[in-house]
Amino acid sequence: MTKILGPKFYTGPTLVIAKELLGKFLVRETGKGKITKMITEVEAYDGSGDLASHASRGKTDRTKAMFEAGGIWYVYFVYGMHYLLNIVVGPKDYPAAILIRGVEGVNGPARVAKFFGLDKQFYGQPADKGSGLYIADRGVKVDNKDIKTSTRLGVAYAGPVWSKKKFRFFIK
Repeated sequence: MTKILGPKFYTGPTLVIAKELLGKFLVRETGKGKITKMITEVEAYDGSGDLASHASRGKTDRTKAMFEAGGIWYVYFVYGMHYLLNIVVGPKDYPAAILIRGVEGVNGPARVAKFFGLDKQFYGQPADKGSGLYIADRGVKVDNKDIKTSTRLGVAYAGPVWSKKKFRFFIK
């Protein structure tokens, strides 16, 4: 049975939600059909004190979605060519988001966004059927022994403390 994750799922602690997303399914519905892939890799960005997070620079036009209550999409453009998909988590005014880095058969956050045909139209949209992009629970349970952690990728700019946080979670 498939259950779409509702806003309540996204209100807990960032690192707990990040691990719980592994084994859930990213779903994109369009007039042409449905694309569904299991989430296999994520990275967490936890609060304005997290120097690897865009929110560490404060609330801007780019980051304002991160300051909303969990359950909406934070999509941004990098390197002038790629969109990256994040799900906002936590309470309103606590900027936290989880980057979807990989799904079954697709590794890398830019590849995920491209595979699903995602762009800025999803920025700030709810993760629900109405937006056509959501996360579903199909009952897959990922055992803790199968979850690996590492430092986040590409965040050396965050300094020696925040760049070393093991906020990347993936299924081995």
